[in-house]
Amino acid sequence: MPTRSSTRWVVDAFVAAALSIAPALGAQETGEPGAYARALMTWIALPANPGYERAATERIMNGERGWTRDAMGNLIMRAGTGSPRRVVACGLDAEGFAVSEITSDGYLRVHAAGNGSRVALWEQFHEGQRVYVASPDRTTPGRTRNTPGVFAVKSNHLWRRREADTAPTSIENMWVDIGVRSRAEAERMGVRVLDPVFREWPEWSFTDYVAGPAASDRAGCAAVAAAAGAGKPKTGETIYIISAQRAFSWAGLTGTLARLGAVDTLVLAATDVAQPAGQLVSRPVRAPWPAHPGVSVNVVIAVGAPSLYAGTLTETMRESDIKALHQAIAAASGLGNVTPEPIQLAAAWTAPPVTLKADSLSTYANLLGRLTDVYALSGFEGPMRDAIQRTLPAWALELATEDTAGNLVVATGPDRDTTVVVAHMDEIGFLVTRIARDGTLSLRPRGTFFPFLYEGQPALLHRADDKIPGRNGPQGCGAARGGPLRGIFIPRDSSTQRQPAALTAWFGLDSAALVAAGVTVGSPLTSYKCATRLGDMRITARSIDDRAGVTALLMALNEITPATLDHKVIFVFSVREEGGLEGAKALAANLGPSVRRVHAVDTFVSSDSPLESRRFGYAPIGQGAMVRALDNSSVAPAEEVERVLRIARAAAIPLQAGVTNGGNDGSELARFGAVNVALAWPLRYSHSPAEVMDLRDLRSLARIVAAVAQTPVKK
Repeated sequence: MPTRSSTRWVVDAFVAAALSIAPALGAQETGEPGAYARALMTWIALPANPGYERAATERIMNGERGWTRDAMGNLIMRAGTGSPRRVVACGLDAEGFAVSEITSDGYLRVHAAGNGSRVALWEQFHEGQRVYVASPDRTTPGRTRNTPGVFAVKSNHLWRRREADTAPTSIENMWVDIGVRSRAEAERMGVRVLDPVFREWPEWSFTDYVAGPAASDRAGCAAVAAAAGAGKPKTGETIYIISAQRAFSWAGLTGTLARLGAVDTLVLAATDVAQPAGQLVSRPVRAPWPAHPGVSVNVVIAVGAPSLYAGTLTETMRESDIKALHQAIAAASGLGNVTPEPIQLAAAWTAPPVTLKADSLSTYANLLGRLTDVYALSGFEGPMRDAIQRTLPAWALELATEDTAGNLVVATGPDRDTTVVVAHMDEIGFLVTRIARDGTLSLRPRGTFFPFLYEGQPALLHRADDKIPGRNGPQGCGAARGGPLRGIFIPRDSSTQRQPAALTAWFGLDSAALVAAGVTVGSPLTSYKCATRLGDMRITARSIDDRAGVTALLMALNEITPATLDHKVIFVFSVREEGGLEGAKALAANLGPSVRRVHAVDTFVSSDSPLESRRFGYAPIGQGAMVRALDNSSVAPAEEVERVLRIARAAAIPLQAGVTNGGNDGSELARFGAVNVALAWPLRYSHSPAEVMDLRDLRSLARIVAAVAQTPVKK
């Protein structure tokens, strides 16, 4: 065993060698990420709660031969023999959640998994986001059944004019909705207490960066695996360990070290232990676990590469730094000055597209899913207008016109007793208000919603000519691969306040590069989305408000025979509803007092959630469409509400009636004398990335829209 002085010389020589091969930070690149960043995305996607690393280690073992797994779940590979004896290790598991309770009505409660430190807003970064529950297969170790869900969030509309929450989200108010109605139904889907819960994160890259949860830790494991497959060390023995249960004081690694005996050098690929500040770091450290009498390690060296927004969902690393980390770990492994090839693992699980499930509700799910996946910020509805025109029946497409405001209008029937049915095409999002020199974008919300729901999440910057690829089979939506500029909403380091004072975004480009790419003040900005089914009956997506209304109008148009109408019916797909009903105002000014009735088809924001008071707005999802009889912009006369309910009863259409918050397009036509009876469907978690509705409600909504459009006006 080396003396203290000789050990110091060995450490200094190793650190100098490792740092000498790290490339200097160069000018900012603007192309797609290289091979190391692309590979890291697949490592970020590994599902590995502490103690539940089996599915992740199976994927690693399938990607590279030579690993063995011990009783604690660590992966181990040996290369070479003799002295010096090195261990090169990383921690695979990441901070996450585990199911702690399944409530009687099918919601999941969660608890933190692991004892590691978390950033202050860790729980809040998950609220209102898509997740999945990874239920281990009790009969086949290493296999999991992944169940999509969402973390519930309060509906924006229900909290208008009420005391706002100011404290950040905590574990105490986190609920997972997997689209079921009871504990028994959740258990039939395979979900159990202790199952891991993960943020469903797309493989996300931008320019030469990659972003995702635990990016730097996964980069360390990717580098360890690459070194293990790069050949034998020039001298001595190297033992590679991809360890389990790091979040419990490195329990997996110390357990293995205790059985190995004396080790000359332990190299930890652990950025938080190395604490790099803007460049690659390799330095001796104290062991990051409590004193362990069974562990005999002479020197501990930590190696880490710099990252941005460490500990958040959008922890970000650069291609050159990931490559340098691979080189440094190879040098630490005794391989010399080599650059190991990156190891790309099998594609991550993503929620299957709605089109892959065929049942009695698939027609509704498929159309709604296709429409919600369209990006059309308020004021930029062109892509949605195009999608609608491609879906119109032939007779309606022939009649369709675009008015001066941008509304898409289909009018049919004799020119008397006009009924208007209107749903809006736009969705909430952001507009760029300032482009800083370093490329940081300042943002203004377009529409009303909670900005904290986007903090620390993927961002998409839309330009006029962007074309978003379609779905890629089971791999989900295309915006993760092409089309708009990809980036991130910048997270705060910490805060005692729920809402950020200002929200910004970054796309890996400076101001000159952004302007050259077509970005200007006023450019629209949204976040990644991809619809999926929840359970048997439900669907989740962003912009179900008001793509469900658009879906209902399109399906109603397919049920209408224009020649049988005894009055004029005008179907309108309106623009700029969010934040001001602007398209409806133009429509009302154009039609004036000629309209007898208007049915605005929009969301009924329901308090059907454990986070909401049921004082008002309570309408259980799954029990039918709604008459939105009273909201913040209009009230329907009692006899008109009864008329619609009577039409529904005659056709056996499930229909509810109630009061909620929000405005609707029909209120603008009511100012010219039209009777406004808004139609809707109950929605959970409105104006969030995690909106949830029941497809049976969409079916009844489409039916009632067709029925009121065709019913003679005097009935």
